[in-house]
Amino acid sequence: MALFLRALLASVALLNLVPSAWAQEPPKPGRQHDHLKRLVGTWDAETESGKGTMTYKMGLGGLWLIGDFEGEFGGMKFQGKGLDTYDSATKKYRSVWVDSFSTSPRTMEGNLDKDDKVMTMTGEGRGPDDKPAKFKSITEIKDADTVNFSLFMVDKDGKEQPMVKITYKRKK
Repeated sequence: MALFLRALLASVALLNLVPSAWAQEPPKPGRQHDHLKRLVGTWDAETESGKGTMTYKMGLGGLWLIGDFEGEFGGMKFQGKGLDTYDSATKKYRSVWVDSFSTSPRTMEGNLDKDDKVMTMTGEGRGPDDKPAKFKSITEIKDADTVNFSLFMVDKDGKEQPMVKITYKRKK
């Protein structure tokens, strides 16, 4: 009976907290999200070993850039999904990437340069050998219709090993 009474009291306490959580305003997109909005649209993607299409849209209250990639690399079908946002608590952009070549997400964070054209991010995921690895990405907005993306694996000595370089051209 004492266990039931404790559970009942805990439930009542939680129910009293819920209305105050609902009363809070959800976060609103800020000027940092405007950088992400520049990518909204459909893009042709080309690399040395394949090509595909990346589609970006803003979602989840305008706070997240949602990417959907379909294509091929090295003759193999490839799919990827990305979520990007600006985290006002850490003052950094954050990214989560998952794809059909891995069962583990790659999480990264970083910032824009002073001209708002180049985003450099670092983070972790699993390498091609399925072991934990460190990564670095550089995304450069050349103009409204061209974006260059480079991904590097960073070894324990800090040396960057190029993994993929993608040129995106906006579909008209």
